[in-house]
Amino acid sequence: MNHEHLRVLVEIARLGSFSQVAKQRDLDPSAVSRIVQSVERDLGVRLFQRSTRQVSLTEAGGTYLARIAHLLEELDAASDEVKSAEQRPSGILKVTASVAFGQACLVPLVPEFIEMYPDVQLELLLTDTNVDLIAERVDLALRVSPHMAQDMVRLKWFDAAYTVCVAPSYIRNHPTVSVVEDLANHRHVLFGYPQPQSLWIVTDEGGVEHRISAQAAVVSSSGLAQRELAISGVGPALMPIWLAAPALKSGALVELLPHCSITPSNFSGAAWLLYPNRKFLPSRTRVMLDFLLKHTMQCW
Repeated sequence: MNHEHLRVLVEIARLGSFSQVAKQRDLDPSAVSRIVQSVERDLGVRLFQRSTRQVSLTEAGGTYLARIAHLLEELDAASDEVKSAEQRPSGILKVTASVAFGQACLVPLVPEFIEMYPDVQLELLLTDTNVDLIAERVDLALRVSPHMAQDMVRLKWFDAAYTVCVAPSYIRNHPTVSVVEDLANHRHVLFGYPQPQSLWIVTDEGGVEHRISAQAAVVSSSGLAQRELAISGVGPALMPIWLAAPALKSGALVELLPHCSITPSNFSGAAWLLYPNRKFLPSRTRVMLDFLLKHTMQCW
């Protein structure tokens, strides 16, 4: 039986749609239907229940696809293992990250990676949607969120730290911030929507912990927008160092309370590298993991 046809069946089961699989594979929807009909005819059983609104597995389909999905992974692993033993890393490597995190921490590293591994074609999926790695055929995800699928392998990339920073122009025209309590006298540029990061945990130089309820001037769902608004003088902003670093280095932003430790209350504490749980990693994924783990300091 055609292995590629079996892969189409697995993708239909994961996405629940003939048309989405057809779109991902650049096929006509009728071609996907013919593949399914061909396999069902060979097996003598119906694998999917179709309606105008949804596609679902039959009992026989669920049993069959549960077995072949594992076998297809083993076939991929065997092929990758043989190829990597004879060839340098090559092929398409799909990496996903949030827009701000990807632009700040991944994009600057891409030129060096491509120079080192010219046979690897990178596909960067920068989106603030938490994509399904299996359904979207993603090889590697960069995450700063503590909410991660349990069936993923995860490696800590680096410990994340936060800072409150503000534009010099804002400091000239507003009350000073010299102690933790002064933060309550300002309206801030907050990240997070619809739930903004408005509760901050501040540990002062003496080790005393303060809980600050930050008032908002603007709430943004985009870290990049938050940084630009802070630079324009709208107000102070609590941002991860990896996001604030370029503006701090250029002087567009300055730190407030630099001797204090400040984090949002839902602080995740680290950046992670995630990939699907497979017995064997393609060499292109493995070299990217090694590369990123050696370049953590460039993200600060």
